[in-house]
Amino acid sequence: MGKIRDSVDARALRFAVGFPLMLAVAFVVCALLIRVDLPEPLAVRWTGAGAADFAPFGAVVGVGAAMIVLVGWAVLLQAAPLSRPALMRRFMMGAGLAVSLFVTTVLAAVLVGQLGLADARESRVDVAVLAMGSGAALGLGVVMGFVFKADERWSTEDERAAQAALERELDPELAGDSVSLWVHARSSVFVMLGIATLFPAALLTVAVPWLAALLVAVALLAAVFLFARIRVDRSGLRVFAAGFVRVMDVPAAAIDSATPKEVKAADYGGWGYRSHGATTAMLVSSGPAVVVDRSDGRRLAVSGGSATTADNVAQVLSRVAARARRNGGAPAA
Repeated sequence: MGKIRDSVDARALRFAVGFPLMLAVAFVVCALLIRVDLPEPLAVRWTGAGAADFAPFGAVVGVGAAMIVLVGWAVLLQAAPLSRPALMRRFMMGAGLAVSLFVTTVLAAVLVGQLGLADARESRVDVAVLAMGSGAALGLGVVMGFVFKADERWSTEDERAAQAALERELDPELAGDSVSLWVHARSSVFVMLGIATLFPAALLTVAVPWLAALLVAVALLAAVFLFARIRVDRSGLRVFAAGFVRVMDVPAAAIDSATPKEVKAADYGGWGYRSHGATTAMLVSSGPAVVVDRSDGRRLAVSGGSATTADNVAQVLSRVAARARRNGGAPAA
């Protein structure tokens, strides 16, 4: 129930539900007041030759009231959700009011056009009522669209944003304790991979198409996993192979030291994700990397992109690890 209150404008919802109902009740009451002056049955459709279809008074009034309610709800309820833009909510509120009144106007014109007649075949839709009612419906709809205040409410997302802003205000170093970067293999590696797989695949296309497609798929998969996304913040270090497969997750309190180094991928088993004994590595190339020593004796190596970014990542990791140890544990993510 609390989530519904946070996502819906209660005042707009009450109006959207109640207004069509009250309008339908008013239509039924007015129809009953003029019942004695109406023919039976009532005309409900006209052609050039006159009335063509007829229905009993109860059916006309009942179906008409249901149409007012359903059409009004269908449009007005679109103005209640807070997730929608304020301009859209104002438009739907004005449009819902206008549509509800227009449907009522059409029904009223049908009834007034048959007042005082003994036979509904002689009836016509009252044009004066239809014209004046349609103009009033349009005007009131425009007015409602302008006066309806679709103010955005304070939501849980706003609460989280305010909390984050407060934390940044109380701790100016918080912004500097967050690093996110992508690393990838050198362009020459992708060129070599293409030459080694795509050219043979092109030759195999004529003879064995499925094998060529499999070779291309393997090449694409290998190329994707030569990308990695590195995320460092106060919760620790996280590394995602191909940008979305989490291969490392080290809490800040578990980091003993972080050092920028020049490494060779062959020393850690090659490119990509490797795990041998107490050493785990995610290297997309040889060169600048960050070597992390954990407090449990394990060691991790992660490509750092350039020497500058590797040094920055190592400094941030050292800083958040020292802070986590002073606080007695890693902060919540």
